[in-house]
Amino acid sequence: MQKLFLILLSLIILQSCCVNGDCEDDRPDTLSTFISEYEPVILDRATFENSVTLEEQKTIINSGKIYVIGDLLFVNEQNEGFHVLDNQDPANPIQIAFINAPGATDIAIKGNVYYINQAVDLIAVTYNKEAASLMVTKRIKYVFPEKQAPDGHIFNAPVDSVIVNFELIN
Repeated sequence: MQKLFLILLSLIILQSCCVNGDCEDDRPDTLSTFISEYEPVILDRATFENSVTLEEQKTIINSGKIYVIGDLLFVNEQNEGFHVLDNQDPANPIQIAFINAPGATDIAIKGNVYYINQAVDLIAVTYNKEAASLMVTKRIKYVFPEKQAPDGHIFNAPVDSVIVNFELIN
């Protein structure tokens, strides 16, 4: 009796399933009618690869993850790069530089090498605090998926281009 009940229940459940998309559905196709409230910020590949620079400090506006190593503090400016702060006095950190890396959202540090996810690429960077210098030592292309808009919309970057951020459409 219990087997018969399970078989009938299974048939009822399977009857409501679509097979190979042959179901008639009056709902609108939400993926094709969805319009994003954001537009992508796109850089051509050459500009993107040459965009990692060390700049003077700037105001933190849209902070992300924070990473501490030794007396340095790294604060992510979402999709723009990292603020570098001297953290010898944790009660009073001092901004000393900004690592401009469009599309960057995360950093990991091992020794004196900083690994940054820059949009779709993984880059290795060395930073010398005393000399105030920065050098990209390695780039592995297309390690990460393309960025999605904050509202979930997926854009495809043109060939030889990279989406580094999104701006709200006014």
